Amino acid sequence: MGVWTALKRSFVAGIVLLIPLVVTLYVLQLLVGFAVQFIDPVVQNAELEGFTGDVELLARAVAVGLILIVVTIVGYIAQQPAGQRLFGSLGRLVSVIPVVRTIYSTIRQMATSFSSAETSYDSLVLVEFPRKDIYAIGLSTSDSPRPVEEVTGGPTQNIFLPSSPNPASGRLVMVPEDQIHEVDLSVRQGMRMLMTTGVGVDEAIPVPDSIDVSLEPETPRREESTRTEGEDEDEDEGEDEDEENPE
Repeated sequence: MGVWTALKRSFVAGIVLLIPLVVTLYVLQLLVGFAVQFIDPVVQNAELEGFTGDVELLARAVAVGLILIVVTIVGYIAQQPAGQRLFGSLGRLVSVIPVVRTIYSTIRQMATSFSSAETSYDSLVLVEFPRKDIYAIGLSTSDSPRPVEEVTGGPTQNIFLPSSPNPASGRLVMVPEDQIHEVDLSVRQGMRMLMTTGVGVDEAIPVPDSIDVSLEPETPRREESTRTEGEDEDEDEGEDEDEENPE
């Protein structure tokens, strides 16, 4: 029976250790496969393998470095006055195209919400959707137009309900203000919850120091308890003898 219990404890401990590791490696594999779609064209177009001695892994590492450098340079330029005017003109140009402006503005708002504390959304709220007593995360965008408020009979807000785990998609609903529930969560926390399907609720997940897989309460052995009691009695008898025969 002791061997079987030890095997069960070892199996559960192995599951606890290996499942998070396997899932993490699987997600990393998906991310790497997605990134390779952007890295390989850079390697091929820049002919980096010729500069790295036909070492594919090294060529990809150089491509990643070049991409990071380009992104950093673009970000630096975007913070300068000339860059702000340039990218502002580009944003106005994109906003003219009907379909492209919707996709671009939505993805940009989502990226800004996830990476910065300052967002274009007013606040994160909860609304009862798709039915009563079931709450969905919503992003308050603005007040609804006057014709909408005439239909609802009171102040109404435009609420965007992002999807999970892809918050770039979702739906727009117009909800009366008395049916909107305020919640003490930031937009960034809400985006993290959506992208992690509720797993990333806490800001930081502590790593346990050890794994305690207790299947059955352990009871002290009979022999040890009997021996301990006998030793205690011998010690008491020795103390009594010392008191009766003081030197």
